[in-house]
Amino acid sequence: MKLTKQNLSERIDHVYDVIVVGGGAGGLSAGVYLQRYLLSSLIIDKGKARSFWMQELHNYLGLPSDTPGRSLLRQGKEQYLSLGGDMLDGFVEEIEDEGETFAVKVKIGRQDSLYQTFRTKYLIAASGIIDYLPNLDTMRNVYDYAGYNLHVCLICDGYEMVDKTVGVLANSASNAEVAFPLGWFTPHITVFTQGLFEVGELRQKLQEHGYQLVESPIKQFLGEDHQMNGVELEDGRTISLEAGLISMGSKYHADYLEKFNLEKQGENLVTDKMARTSHPRIFAIGDLKVGLNQVVVAAADGALAATQIWRDLRRIPGAKHQAKLS
Repeated sequence: MKLTKQNLSERIDHVYDVIVVGGGAGGLSAGVYLQRYLLSSLIIDKGKARSFWMQELHNYLGLPSDTPGRSLLRQGKEQYLSLGGDMLDGFVEEIEDEGETFAVKVKIGRQDSLYQTFRTKYLIAASGIIDYLPNLDTMRNVYDYAGYNLHVCLICDGYEMVDKTVGVLANSASNAEVAFPLGWFTPHITVFTQGLFEVGELRQKLQEHGYQLVESPIKQFLGEDHQMNGVELEDGRTISLEAGLISMGSKYHADYLEKFNLEKQGENLVTDKMARTSHPRIFAIGDLKVGLNQVVVAAADGALAATQIWRDLRRIPGAKHQAKLS
């Protein structure tokens, strides 16, 4: 059931088997498996998953290469809801461990917000990340091309940049290092620092590979019909490009887990092979966990986490599936 402010009262006293935080590919995959295991689940989605911005899903087996991410998400939500799962548009602000259950506090609505607490036996964190984009005076200019031929993932889109003239946009020397694996696909690379960091030893390494370096800030991207064909710099120069690769880091949406002190590797959560974190009843899937940031991997993670939770629950003495919520 699609939950709204008007029908929340129907779920106030219900204890879910699993609450999934995040309605991207990983969260939806988990939800589908949970419902097919006859468990009760709620997906809480803040909206605009990373895959929502993908204009074409090239690497997802069996899908036409021009399938937009939002189509995959729409179909996934329809499939999940058809299996009797609950879904709520909201923002998870806080989670308390009550022992046998978690209390999940959710903010619903950006205006005239309502706060509601839901309870669950298990939690799947699938809230993902969002990529930092170049901070230009006119951000509309950035969004005109981001997700089209201004890419944010080398693994996803390296193939789309084969032998093209590509600009790498970085905000640190370490992030600029992506130019070197990009060199597998094309030798025509220009690294743009936008004056955000000292290049240091990277300068010589770029020269040795034959890559160009531009340290003047970008004023705007040039192009039309969502196809970027160059940049205009603040010093007045223009540089022609056929594609861009943004390497500026990401924001991890997992503040609600901070109090649990889960094991991490950098900013990623460490999990076992079934996506269980260092807390036995908290699972992490997709871009939050250590691994490969790919839609197809997130979907597989969802299947693993849901399966392990079902195994845990069915092994409880006397456990049996409950009648579905109506």
